[in-house]
Amino acid sequence: MTTMQSPDTSTRFPEAAILADEHVPAVHIWRDFEATVAQVMRAHTDADLFAQWIGPDSLTTSIDEWSCRTNGAYRYVSRRGEEEYAFRGTFPYVGEDKIIQTFTWEGMPEAVALETLTLEDLGDGRTRLHGFSICDSFEARDGMLASGMEVGIHEGYAKLDRMLGEGTV
Repeated sequence: MTTMQSPDTSTRFPEAAILADEHVPAVHIWRDFEATVAQVMRAHTDADLFAQWIGPDSLTTSIDEWSCRTNGAYRYVSRRGEEEYAFRGTFPYVGEDKIIQTFTWEGMPEAVALETLTLEDLGDGRTRLHGFSICDSFEARDGMLASGMEVGIHEGYAKLDRMLGEGTV
């Protein structure tokens, strides 16, 4: 598999596969869910649901602004004790199976990523998520990878799996 090629549907991703692209300053994320496209999309677009699963287990998240629609915007804050991490961005496009958003950690406002989340119906009530985040430099991309992003993705999607299994999404 090359870094820009999507895996075929026979490949399974019960845990996230996170791959730094060797050609552009980007990260690919693939993750399968035992849920429909509509359920996974709702978990990404409904502010209350999103706040319950996003990020590492050690953080709690509150939503300051959430307008998940084409040309909307967002801001949320994740907290651990006295530590706060605020994120913001815009939603240039929100469709039935795709979200395009900008993503900025307020601690580095000059480092803005453009992210595309695409959901693919695998049949039998299963969905494949493909996230693609492109940064303005390899240094910014590598900083994002070194920030603990991998833990947040794995633990966050495990929480989402539990919510889907419980029927709360």
